Amino acid sequence: MDIAPATARAELTFRDATEDDVPALVRLVESAYRGDASRAGWTTEADILKGRRTDADGVRGIIVDPSGRVLIAEQEGETVACCQLEHRGRAAYFGMFAVRPGLQGAGLGKVIIAEAERTARSDWGVDEMHMTVISVREELIAWYERRGYRRTGELTPFPYGDERFGVPQRDDLAFELLVKRL
Repeated sequence: MDIAPATARAELTFRDATEDDVPALVRLVESAYRGDASRAGWTTEADILKGRRTDADGVRGIIVDPSGRVLIAEQEGETVACCQLEHRGRAAYFGMFAVRPGLQGAGLGKVIIAEAERTARSDWGVDEMHMTVISVREELIAWYERRGYRRTGELTPFPYGDERFGVPQRDDLAFELLVKRL
């Protein structure tokens, strides 16, 4: 598959993550969502959540879980994006989606989400993809809606007090379920 980032043209390849990829995946996810580095892209959560987005144990747990996988996108041998896929009966869950901040906005995310959907359909025969997004992330939700996801209005409370999900900077956070028929 070929993708043309803003500054260069490089082939994009996909593979399943292994435990050896954990450190690089943690760095990628943290850089896309937290701290000043995340501000280079548009997916930052730095203004609504401080602290960590994930850790090595959490990423390793997803990789070794037999019901899921972490899909890695590489350009020229470097990890540039990832996402979690988890088989949940007739649906797949899509999460931990991260694109290197300097490459965001170049169309890479569209390619990765399309590959994740194709993979879930072909490997698991699912007919829906589910994800949860922080409900105040209107720009991000709009991006997913342009990819065919619909808001369900089904909200799950944000786990305030559980720093594995970050340290909230506001008191109105919740996760909203988004669904797409595949």
